[in-house]
Amino acid sequence: MDLRAIGMGLAFALMWSSAFTSARMIVADAPPLYALSLRFLISGLLGIAIAFAIGQRIRLTRGQWRATIIFGISQNALYLGLNFVAMQWVQASLAAIVASTMPLIVAFASWALLGERIRPLGIAGLVAGVVGVAIIMGARMEAGVNLPGLALCGLGVLALAAATLSVRGASSGGNLLMVVGLQMLIGSACLGVVAGATEHWAVQWSPRLVIAFFYTTLVPGLAATWVWFELVKRIGAVRAATFHFLNPFFGVIIAALLLHERLGWADGLGVAIVAFGILAVQISRAPNRAGAGGRQVFAAEIPVRGRDSLGPGSAMPHHTPRTEQTRAEEPT
Repeated sequence: MDLRAIGMGLAFALMWSSAFTSARMIVADAPPLYALSLRFLISGLLGIAIAFAIGQRIRLTRGQWRATIIFGISQNALYLGLNFVAMQWVQASLAAIVASTMPLIVAFASWALLGERIRPLGIAGLVAGVVGVAIIMGARMEAGVNLPGLALCGLGVLALAAATLSVRGASSGGNLLMVVGLQMLIGSACLGVVAGATEHWAVQWSPRLVIAFFYTTLVPGLAATWVWFELVKRIGAVRAATFHFLNPFFGVIIAALLLHERLGWADGLGVAIVAFGILAVQISRAPNRAGAGGRQVFAAEIPVRGRDSLGPGSAMPHHTPRTEQTRAEEPT
C-alpha cells in the first residue's frame, strides 16, 4: 500500500466520520427528514449530471435496478433517515459508534444466518466489538442516554445490514455514479413523502446550518463516494475496507472538537476495542494462500460499506465496481 493510498484511506475515513457531526448541526436548526430529502435531491441531481457528462447512461439490468431501489430505500431513507431523526436527541459521537458496528453486524449475520465460515481472528473481532459496545453503552446509560434515539440508530443499522445481505454480489455494471445518483433520488422521494406527513417546515437559518448542509451534501456524500471507489480501484476492496477501523476514532474526535461533546474514559476504551474488532474482522477477510496446487483461496466475501456503512452524509452503494483487482479478490 503506497502513500497515496494511505492518504486516500485517511481522507475517506475523515469525511465519513465527519458526517455525523454535520448532521447533528443540521437537525438542531431544521426538520431532519425535510433536510435530508432536500440534501439527497441536490446531490442526486448533481451525481446524475456528472454521470451523463462522463458518458454514463441509465442502462441498468433488472438486478442492478433491484439493488438500486433496495439501497435507495434502506440506506438513504431508512438508515440515514432514522439517524437524522435520532440525532435530535442522541450525540453525534454515539451515533457514529453505533453506525461503525455495521461491518461487525454483517459479518455476524453472514456467519450465523448464511453459514459462512469465519476465521478465528474474525471471531475475536466480533467478540471485541460486542465488548467495546457494551462498555460504551454501559457508560452512556449511567449518564442518561436517550433510549428512543439510540433505538432509532440501532434500527437504522439493522435495516442497512439486512439490505446489504439481500443484494450481495450486485455490480454497478460500470454506471457507478449513475447508480449512486438514482439511489439518492429514490431516498429523496421516500423521505419527502414521510416528511410531508410528519414534519413542519420550520427552519432557524444560520451560517452554521448553511455550511453544515452544503458540506454534508458535497463532502461526505459525493466526495467521499468518489474517493472510496478510487481507493478500491487502487488497492482492492479488502484492503480498502481496513480503513473502517478508524471511523469510531474519527467520529468521536470530530464531535468532541466541533460540538464539544464530553467523552469519558469508558468511551475511549470502548472505541479502541470496537476499532480493533472492525480491523480484525476486515483482516480476517483478506486472501489466504491455502488452496491445493497453489490455487489462491479467499475468505467469504462480507460486504462492508456501512462503507461499510457510511455516515449520515453518504449515499454510496454497498457494492464495489468489479475492476480487475476486485475480481481477483472475489471468492473462488
